[in-house]
Amino acid sequence: MSADLAAPTPTRRRRRKKQDAGGARAAARRPGLITGVALTVAVLACAGFVLVDLPGAWEYALRLRLRTVAALVLVAVAVAVSTVLFQTVTANRILTPGLMGFDALYLLVQTAVVFFAGAGALGGAAGGGIAGSLLWLVEVGVMVVLITALSRWLLLGARRDLQIVVLVGVVVGTLLRSVTTILQRMLDPASFAVLQDSFFASFGTVEEDLLTISAVVVLATLAVLLAFRHVFDVLALGREAATSLGVDHRRAVLWVMVAVAVLVSVSTALVGPITFFGLLVANLAYVAVGHAHRWSIPAASAFAVITLVVGQWLLDRVFDFGTGLSIIIELGGGVLFLALLLGRARL
Repeated sequence: MSADLAAPTPTRRRRRKKQDAGGARAAARRPGLITGVALTVAVLACAGFVLVDLPGAWEYALRLRLRTVAALVLVAVAVAVSTVLFQTVTANRILTPGLMGFDALYLLVQTAVVFFAGAGALGGAAGGGIAGSLLWLVEVGVMVVLITALSRWLLLGARRDLQIVVLVGVVVGTLLRSVTTILQRMLDPASFAVLQDSFFASFGTVEEDLLTISAVVVLATLAVLLAFRHVFDVLALGREAATSLGVDHRRAVLWVMVAVAVLVSVSTALVGPITFFGLLVANLAYVAVGHAHRWSIPAASAFAVITLVVGQWLLDRVFDFGTGLSIIIELGGGVLFLALLLGRARL
């Protein structure tokens, strides 16, 4: 008798199926809703940064703010997309291009330019024009070639454990920093002072010519990635699973790493290195919307835009701090990295 009462009736089974279906639909809507809200907030933040408290000479201020917002959005999207995809192909949420020594390569390129061409070369980049564009192209070209070669050897050669990949990345980064330090010690104080200014990310000194070139390159790279969007989730399953599902794992990873190299190189050459920023926004996106790339990439980009735009607005117009935004972001990202590394964050 008790067993008959405990057995589910057809009505109960139908009700349970409806509840399960409703829960599944709600779970499916949640990432889309969060991503939509994040993108909306990002757009509102950009509009507020540009339009709030315009001074009397609004034409000049509006142009300056639009340029700053464009640089912030461009760097935010490039860093967020490159970090999410880099973590996809490495199957690790702690690794970022910066932690693998890619930012150290930028520092070496900048130091080599000053060492061989003089501090005036960086001055030409800051002033825009042909010299600035040429220096930008040289920096991006060198970093893309070297980053792609390093990534190809690390990820597409013989099967290597993740620990070996991390170790090689750390060793390469240390080697590049050591060479950079040696070259810096042979510079005169004036050149060294000019060089130091380029080592910290700056979002307010981007020239329009370089911003336009960077925007074209980033948009073209994103268009290529859009054509490969259907394989990102498959790549996250690993080499064997991706191959069994009909994806050319080697070719797909190579294309992704070339795109990552371009995005990292462009964003770094435009404003300077930001090591932990991608780690911060990528893990925030994973917590908010999960690991499906249809949601994690736009969510990470939106979170990155919100962080940079709101942070820059607070520093410039509320707190009136002289500290650069990148320093505060690096502090928060570094704390998160240590938490992830020590296993104290359940992300």
